[in-house]
Amino acid sequence: MLEHFQWFSFLAAIMVLTMSPGVDTIIVMRNSVTGGWRLGFLTSLGICMGLFAHATVSALGLSVILLGSAGLFTAFKLLGAAYLVYLGVQALRSAWRPKGMTFDTSKGPKALTSWGSFRQGLLSNVLNPKPIIFYMAFLPQFIDPSHSALAQSLFMASLHFIIAMVWQTFLALMVHRARVWLARPKVAQVLDGLTGVLLVGFGVRLALSQR
Repeated sequence: MLEHFQWFSFLAAIMVLTMSPGVDTIIVMRNSVTGGWRLGFLTSLGICMGLFAHATVSALGLSVILLGSAGLFTAFKLLGAAYLVYLGVQALRSAWRPKGMTFDTSKGPKALTSWGSFRQGLLSNVLNPKPIIFYMAFLPQFIDPSHSALAQSLFMASLHFIIAMVWQTFLALMVHRARVWLARPKVAQVLDGLTGVLLVGFGVRLALSQR
């Protein structure tokens, strides 16, 4: 199955995609600011687990149905957009009452938990139809028709998982190393405000996109 796999082309494309700033990067860094590298890591884990869902859906052809039904696709897209806007509003609310980064997730009724971090990452990925479109357009060129499409799709998702986890964990660790600077309320306010605006912007753009 791997004899003719185009390793360089696939890995190069996935690395560029992974390292390009986007929703995943923003959420990982925000949660790293809120609760340290561990919560950033768990957020990344949730995001990357969503890749297997998209790969499975694409390989089984369910995304063809999703993309072929305008109503279903629009509903799915709006659900994902609403979730991004929700995360953005939460960040803007934090910016309104800046406290600085504490790395203590045990205080306060709305403290970010390990499960909450993982769930945010998973939902932000699974509820975003863009990865489905990407996988549907990108993966087929690397699939050998003489072997299982599902097995090959999951294999490629595994490579994507490893690359994304390494990159996003690196980002979480970099944020953690800057914790003293990030602990300043004014810095936290700027970062929360920027994060909130970007997430709301991504959500609105997703809702208004034609595909």
